[in-house]
Amino acid sequence: MSQRRRPRRRSCHAVAPVDKTTTDRDHATPLVMDVDRVSHPAETTSGRSDDGEGELAARWREIHGSDHWEGQLDPIDAVLRGELIRYGEFAQACYDSFDYDRFSPYCGSCRFPAKTFFQDVGLGGAGYQVSRYLYATCNDLKLPNFGGRKHSSAANDKLWSELGTFIGYVAVSTDEETARLGRRDIAVSWRGTITRLEWVADLTANQKRLSELGVPCPDPDVKVEMGFAELYTGKDAACRFCRYSAREQALAEVRKQVELYHGRGEQVSVTVTGHSLGSALAMLNAFDVAETGANASPDGRKAPVCVFSFAGPRVGNLRFRERFQRELGVRALRVFNVHDGVPKVPGVFFNDAAFPEAVLRVVDGLGAGGVYTHLGVPLALDHKVSPFLKETMDISCYHNLEAHLHLLDGYRGSGEGFQLRGRDPALVNKSADFLRDEHMVPPVWYQAENKGMVRTEDGRWVLPPRHRDIDEHPDDTDHHLQQLGVILTAST
Repeated sequence: MSQRRRPRRRSCHAVAPVDKTTTDRDHATPLVMDVDRVSHPAETTSGRSDDGEGELAARWREIHGSDHWEGQLDPIDAVLRGELIRYGEFAQACYDSFDYDRFSPYCGSCRFPAKTFFQDVGLGGAGYQVSRYLYATCNDLKLPNFGGRKHSSAANDKLWSELGTFIGYVAVSTDEETARLGRRDIAVSWRGTITRLEWVADLTANQKRLSELGVPCPDPDVKVEMGFAELYTGKDAACRFCRYSAREQALAEVRKQVELYHGRGEQVSVTVTGHSLGSALAMLNAFDVAETGANASPDGRKAPVCVFSFAGPRVGNLRFRERFQRELGVRALRVFNVHDGVPKVPGVFFNDAAFPEAVLRVVDGLGAGGVYTHLGVPLALDHKVSPFLKETMDISCYHNLEAHLHLLDGYRGSGEGFQLRGRDPALVNKSADFLRDEHMVPPVWYQAENKGMVRTEDGRWVLPPRHRDIDEHPDDTDHHLQQLGVILTAST
């Protein structure tokens, strides 16, 4: 459930879209054009969706699943497609901003300050402002994430933590974007697997009662994958970034923003998105927001909660799904590639694809662990219909988030062929080798010039320091958690 990312560099070529609906690979070779001769809509519109000339403001509740996306998926609704790509780009931004360099004292952090995050990550038109970064750990496993203890050196209190990493963010729509969207949107975005601790969380397929993991739930039969939940709820009192769990950080910020904008009389939505492991965290987070009432203001108004999930694994059992969808009313749209293996786990034996629900209910009722089912409404994509993508044995390509966004851009409906709407296919190869060779886009091209090294006045090459304070937790975190009834306990 990994998607490795490197700092961005502009591609040396742009791929002209194919103006046809065929999926015949023999007739789908696009032109390769000089980068100076073509426009780059992603540079000016990235992070924005096509609102159908004002449709989004009037239809946002429908687009966010008020009718469970009935009639919107096949053929796909144009406004919904744009929104899915937009939120997918929000999840992609978690990867694009992550500091992977193990030689950097900031390895594991976000490379950009919150105030300029979207501009720095190439989504200058997003119309959102990051209000809080989210950090995660799994304190039951004292394993180094990056293989070097230098990141927790006492020599410089600005150095990063070995156990805590940047895993997502909360962002709020600006006034201008709010007018376009029809409501104030609070977006919570989660990334997928990168570090050693996260790989361990992915592979921990044992189930545990959600109520035993600190998430309030009146039904003891609601169970989730233990590794995902421990990463979501884990904290470390010795880590300046993870003294609050990722759960506590996200809940406090959502509560704060909902209360603020409901207090101004605005309509508010909470939209949670994530890819791979981030999809699992998004499902847990959306459940938690609704269960704790973080989406409710003191006067009783509730902001609807919606999840746009990409390439996500199963998270919990049947009772988790029932509580999530029927009792809490959370909406979830699950986008996946039919050839990707990640959405087929966990639950190797007892899952919703292998057995009828009646059988799973009996097995689950007997107390047997390992019964898993997906949440929400599925939107299945098939990378083989794209004339831009090649046959490959590299299964990580099937899971790649940029590939999913490419497929969404060209998806029209089942049996309707493939037609790009303007998203540059070159983005697929940012961290993969998935485009056909005739498109002349190098694989894994997303990287910083000279790997971030700069030359000093005396001729030496060094990694430059970051001349800024690393964002820590807001002072009002405890206040908002106490309002939610979250009991704060020190990490052991």
